Amino acid sequence: MTLATLHSRALALLTPLVAAVRPEDLNRPTPCAEWHVRRLLEHVIGQQDGFAEAAYGRGDAPGAFDDRPLPPGTDLSAAYLHSAKALTAAFTEAETQSRTLALPEILPGHAFPATQAIGFHLLDTVVHGWDLARALGRPFDCPEELLAPTRQAATFVPADEAYRAPGRAFAPVLPGAPPGDFDKVLLLLGRDPAWQA
Repeated sequence: MTLATLHSRALALLTPLVAAVRPEDLNRPTPCAEWHVRRLLEHVIGQQDGFAEAAYGRGDAPGAFDDRPLPPGTDLSAAYLHSAKALTAAFTEAETQSRTLALPEILPGHAFPATQAIGFHLLDTVVHGWDLARALGRPFDCPEELLAPTRQAATFVPADEAYRAPGRAFAPVLPGAPPGDFDKVLLLLGRDPAWQA
């Protein structure tokens, strides 16, 4: 199975969660410090669009990775599915053609092999799926087939403060020895597996 196919399965984890979001849920807190559900979804869709642009060689374009505003009345499911479908097509093509992707949010001036870039976004997708599930008070199970690539991508996240300070993409690594593999991934990214809304 290709990594792009696994990634599409990660995207599918969020589909029922996004569909479950009601207008009154949009201001709920999430495990992402200072982000409510609306901001989380704006970020998720913005990242999907940005990675799709990168897969087509446009990752350095201004605003490629910006959050996508979701004003009141937006059909959240339609917005998410449209973005996810476009990203799946872009990643499939990039992986098949062994492209490199410019990801300035991760490392300016550097191009990553398609498989590594897909792994980065797979991690982002799975963890934000957990974030959204927690915010909505819903269960979240990371399928076994996604655990290994998620864990592998998490080990690439640098531990230094440039990446893990307040306002950055990740929080400092949290201590602990949880029994579950996915909980270990959450701790690596500075998330508390026991977080509740």
